[in-house]
Amino acid sequence: MGVVKEENHQTVVYRVFVKYLELMRKCFCQYLELMRKLQLVYCLEPAESHGVWGLDDYHFLLFIFGSSQLIDHKYMKPKSIHNHDILDNFSNEFMYLSCIAFIKKVKELFAEHSPLLDDISGVPNWNKVNCGC
Repeated sequence: MGVVKEENHQTVVYRVFVKYLELMRKCFCQYLELMRKLQLVYCLEPAESHGVWGLDDYHFLLFIFGSSQLIDHKYMKPKSIHNHDILDNFSNEFMYLSCIAFIKKVKELFAEHSPLLDDISGVPNWNKVNCGC
């Protein structure tokens, strides 16, 4: 339709998609709190989970958009997800780190429960993470 030009794609993702997520959190705040509480208390997997070998259908966009957010970051590399200080200080700012922080909160042994994400952390840069190569 030509409503959004290619040069605006990044802005649309970072502004509109993030605002959409914030709106969804506000609209379903109590539901999400209950869902996450149940997951944490009873060590449950989210719905549509493929266990340790995949990401939930609705979560993979956060990892794709989140990795693109970090592509040109001067200091943070994919291996930074294993640094608790980085997750504590920057998970509110970067989508990818927010997802990793929640997974680590829910699951104790990250490498055992999320081997794909753990393997991805060994990739040398965010550009390779984002393109999947």
